[in-house]
Amino acid sequence: MNKELQKFYDERKQSLKEIREDNELKNKSLDWMLHADKYKYSYNFSWMGRPIIKYPNDMVVQQELIWKIKPDLIIETGIAHGGSIIFSASMLRMMQIEGEVVAVDIDIRDHNRKLIEDHPMYRNITMYEGDSTDRNIFLKVKSHCEGKKNVMLILDSNHTHEHVLNELNLYSGLVSLGSYIILPDTFIEFFPEGYSSVNRPWDKGNNPYTAMKSFLSSNKNFVIDEEISGKACITETIDGYLKRVK
Repeated sequence: MNKELQKFYDERKQSLKEIREDNELKNKSLDWMLHADKYKYSYNFSWMGRPIIKYPNDMVVQQELIWKIKPDLIIETGIAHGGSIIFSASMLRMMQIEGEVVAVDIDIRDHNRKLIEDHPMYRNITMYEGDSTDRNIFLKVKSHCEGKKNVMLILDSNHTHEHVLNELNLYSGLVSLGSYIILPDTFIEFFPEGYSSVNRPWDKGNNPYTAMKSFLSSNKNFVIDEEISGKACITETIDGYLKRVK
């Protein structure tokens, strides 16, 4: 690597360290997210024609990880309108990675299924309808791991502590060494108590963040990638990038 490029990366590394240590910036980011949520901010984007319920920063980070890891299998729980699985499949296609996306949702609505199946990215996608923690569903997903070298996991279905912890315990063993679990919606823990539970069964103290903390207390194969988790700032995935290290 030439000196100028090395200097750029060194400066970026220092900036990322300072971002992680800047509590004022973290609080401002949370304030912005709360304000923007009045307008359902994360619901207002699409990827290749399908709604994708994500912050743009998290999409960029996911792209970076896919490029770095070159996963030949991406497992996603939670489908909704299909934007996220279309995004993952399009990244594989764009990066010329011979891989597939396997997705699970407890309720794949007919109109969403048809639009996903009619999408040009669908040939890289397999969908299963059912509870992601059901043993039979898990075994169907696991069968796609045969012969795969790099498996990535994205857990974005039911956000209660119990459900996410069950998903983590069940699916984490499928993740390849050096690859990642992406755990969206950890930001629920940092929003005011009662904010998320107005019409949802999760809230502060009962969400993916608390499940992640419980999981990491007993599973030493994964660590939080603090550099990735800190840099997005406007993110639903606070500390939610878990790297498999052993």
